[in-house]
Amino acid sequence: MQLRVFLSLLITTLLVVQPARGDEEQSQLAKVEEPYIELHTGPGRGYPIFYIAERGEWVEILKRKTDWFKVRTHRKQEGWVYIDEMRSTLDPLGEHWSFKKSDLDHFSNRTWEFGVMGGDFDGARSVTAYGSFAFSPSLAAELNAGQVLGDFSDSWLFNARLVAQPFPEWRYSPYFALGGGYLNTSPHATFAQAADRDDFLAHVGAGLRIYLTRRFLLRAEYNHYTIFTSSDNNEEIDEWKLGFGFFF
Repeated sequence: MQLRVFLSLLITTLLVVQPARGDEEQSQLAKVEEPYIELHTGPGRGYPIFYIAERGEWVEILKRKTDWFKVRTHRKQEGWVYIDEMRSTLDPLGEHWSFKKSDLDHFSNRTWEFGVMGGDFDGARSVTAYGSFAFSPSLAAELNAGQVLGDFSDSWLFNARLVAQPFPEWRYSPYFALGGGYLNTSPHATFAQAADRDDFLAHVGAGLRIYLTRRFLLRAEYNHYTIFTSSDNNEEIDEWKLGFGFFF
């Protein structure tokens, strides 16, 4: 009996929702009011501009993907236009279109980001707190501080770096990092003969930000460190970590 009720509710829901989805795909017209709007080959700033629709030209809105709109011009050119440009167009009644930005747009254009990550630093446990400031959607400066807990010693790690994010509008957004910092290593008390070490370091890194919901993201990262020791041989360290962040 419960199975029949569930199937009935499922069928009813599908019948109600399906037409609504179809309505969302219906095309609409927009008139270019600004000197021009730019059509990209794909839904993102990383895609090249291939066509310019000039003032007075009508475009057909085919569909929306996050904050990008696929349009077709009277010359049958199809491309993607960003929401800020679409807001300057007029509807058939002469009114400005009022498109609301998605939560993903706030992720793409965030200014501040803070978070905590944990992982493996050359076989030892590591915990890192970070904060970053974005100069643009594609470039940010970041500071982080972390502790490395090993079997024979513990360390404090401090880094400053630049982070490049080539596709900030993607929900799964890769990034690359380059920076340097400072490492303080303290042996455990049982190794009294060993002295504390202070070393400078440099690193390159790559990672992936995944937008979750509202102001939260998941972040996975790999870093390769070169530690400049006082001996003739520098140390090479690999680090893997995963964590959460929030932005505004």
